[in-house]
Amino acid sequence: MQRVYIGLGSNLANPQEQLRSALEALAQLPDTQLAGVSSFYASDSLSPGQPRYTNAVAALDTTLAPIALLDALQGIEADQGRERKERWGPRTLDLDILLYADQVIDEPRLKVPHYHMQARPFVLYPLAELVPEGFCLADRRPLAQLLADCPFVGLERL
Repeated sequence: MQRVYIGLGSNLANPQEQLRSALEALAQLPDTQLAGVSSFYASDSLSPGQPRYTNAVAALDTTLAPIALLDALQGIEADQGRERKERWGPRTLDLDILLYADQVIDEPRLKVPHYHMQARPFVLYPLAELVPEGFCLADRRPLAQLLADCPFVGLERL
């Protein structure tokens, strides 16, 4: 089993319910166990004019290979009405592989650690609930340092 961290986000169609449904679907993935879930957070959208997002991070233990997990996550997104019309557009559900064990993955469809996560408080703060002593593989900085460099601005714990 590999420990994997998944970022969850939604800003359409009752975002908190979207995340709860996604967590149920994650728990049903084959060869996977839901090992933990952060609090939910409300955050401003990175794109102007969009509704606020609800975000969380889930910890999974899985034997699924990274691309197989990505395919499963995209299936859950589609099942919950995700339409990929515009980059960084509003969405019913966004599921991102943030960390996959201690692997660095650089493939056309998948970059792990997730790009820009070190600058996104809506990722770092929920991740820190699950791995307070963790670090970001991209640059090996401790998570505590990343949090200090990325203040809790625009976030609200729900």
